[in-house]
Amino acid sequence: MGNATSSMAAKFAFFPPKPPSYTLLMDESSGILRISEIAHHREDVDVVKLATRKGNTIVAMYVKNNSATLTVLYSHGNAADLGQMYPIFTELSAHLGVNLMGYDYSGYGQSSGKPSEQDTYADIEAAYKCLKENYGVKEEDTILYGQSVGSGPTLELATQLPKLRAVILHSPMLSGLRVMYPVKKTFWFDIYKNIDKIPLVKCPVLVIHGTKDEVVDISHGRKLWEFCNEKYEPLWLNGGNHCNLELFPEYLSHLVKFISAIEKLPPMQNVPELKPESLDTSSNSTDNKEKARSSIELRQKPRSSTGKIDKSRASTEKRERSRRSLDRPWKSRNSTDQMDKARNSFERLGEMVRSVGLCGSVDCIKPTVVSEV
Repeated sequence: MGNATSSMAAKFAFFPPKPPSYTLLMDESSGILRISEIAHHREDVDVVKLATRKGNTIVAMYVKNNSATLTVLYSHGNAADLGQMYPIFTELSAHLGVNLMGYDYSGYGQSSGKPSEQDTYADIEAAYKCLKENYGVKEEDTILYGQSVGSGPTLELATQLPKLRAVILHSPMLSGLRVMYPVKKTFWFDIYKNIDKIPLVKCPVLVIHGTKDEVVDISHGRKLWEFCNEKYEPLWLNGGNHCNLELFPEYLSHLVKFISAIEKLPPMQNVPELKPESLDTSSNSTDNKEKARSSIELRQKPRSSTGKIDKSRASTEKRERSRRSLDRPWKSRNSTDQMDKARNSFERLGEMVRSVGLCGSVDCIKPTVVSEV
């Protein structure tokens, strides 16, 4: 009975585009893999095939940014694949100043196999492994971004990476079953138990959700934000639904601000304890501003020796020097000119979102309002 229920939940959860929006083409002269529907091959984009521990082969793309210090691993939402996300990924990489890897789940696009919860976990592991081994990306320089269904594999991997730099949750769900039914406890056959995993994530978390989300009610995003250890001020987009958050000017400007704040922080491996002032959370996008400011960083633990006190003081001085430094990359992106540029550039990103139509058939899932404690 449990397996049947889990299989039913999985069928509701996954909607790969049929047919896929793209095909793969191997350049005979260079041996470079390309997405054939992209008119002009970009030298800063790699398309690769990755083997997963579940025996599938998935397709991923890596967008390189020469000025980047951070890398985003993006898990996209339902009814989308890399052919549709390609222009959005390249735009985000440019505007946020990050390297960005996106990948198709098993059964999506030109990835082999069939989508399932466990397969998506294997998929994101393969993508992360590629970042480490092929591109030399460190855990402490990685930001995980999960959109809708992508919040599941994102939080699963986040619980396994203690030095992770940050997490971004875009229209996330508490769990698969909770999207369909307003249950107040976690059942063993549920999928993507995000509500149970979010307290295990120790790095800063940004939650973005639309107030008029017709697929995953905003109550899911609010509850996940409440359970975060390291709260960054969330972005509740007034009037936003499940598919159009990228169309709001606040979306891109808030992401730019978040990336800038995260860049100010030294890697987690060098900063075992963070103080509230380490992250800049000032914004007009939410009614939870004061609550976010008071709970954003790791709580300080009691020191048991003079050596630990000295080490903590040295770490604090290092952080202060880092924040004051004028040649840090975040400083230039935090300028008024750069912020204005980011706010104005959302229109191009919005046009791309409108052109690909990412939602497809996901609206057959009925949203639920979560009232649990």
